[in-house]
Amino acid sequence: MAPIIKVIIPAYNEQDSITNVINDIPKIVDEVIVISNNSTDNTEINAKNAGATVLKEHRKGYGYACLKGMEYISNQKIKPEILVFLDGDYSDYPEQLTEIVAPIIHNNIDFVIGSRVKKLRENGSMTPQQIFGNWLATFLMKLFFGAKFTDLGPFRAIKYNTLLALNMEDKTYGWTVEMQLKALKQKLSYVEIPVKYRNRIGVSKVSGTVKGSIFAGIKILGWIFKYSFK
Repeated sequence: MAPIIKVIIPAYNEQDSITNVINDIPKIVDEVIVISNNSTDNTEINAKNAGATVLKEHRKGYGYACLKGMEYISNQKIKPEILVFLDGDYSDYPEQLTEIVAPIIHNNIDFVIGSRVKKLRENGSMTPQQIFGNWLATFLMKLFFGAKFTDLGPFRAIKYNTLLALNMEDKTYGWTVEMQLKALKQKLSYVEIPVKYRNRIGVSKVSGTVKGSIFAGIKILGWIFKYSFK
């Protein structure tokens, strides 16, 4: 019997990309949940027209949006076996979702990250600060925890019950690294799958601004050092 798979997509003003993202998600997914994180454009209308469940989270922050999606699922009678997180800017290739969930379905892996490897990245799709930040974060996780992560990629899949056990709490930029650190602490099985990555539609709300890059960097390093000395 095929597992129940749900997708959570945090989205802030992604009216030009969200339809493409939803339409490219494979049909093995049972429900696509778009969380509008204070969008002021047609993101919500376009997502709904594309067949997604649309939720609203007025508190700004990637983590807030993800937690809103999890809260919605927690109130459903039938829970998924697998939860996939995906960005709404069309930088990822949603059709690769089948590759992302395959290790969970076939090999009972707990956690899978889509790794944005250089040879599969479109030129300019990641800023220099993103590339450096990913390198630094994964280097520190290797140094402190012996981790084999190479990326903090947002395109990821995890067993639903496993995610609940992580007790996720970050409300903003630290969501992805928090998940990886807690996975290491709880000794979850994990793998990375190389994924393609292209230039996003629109301007990034994090890496596209100096302020966003600085705050994201501080948050990510804060989580790493917090767990390093626990």
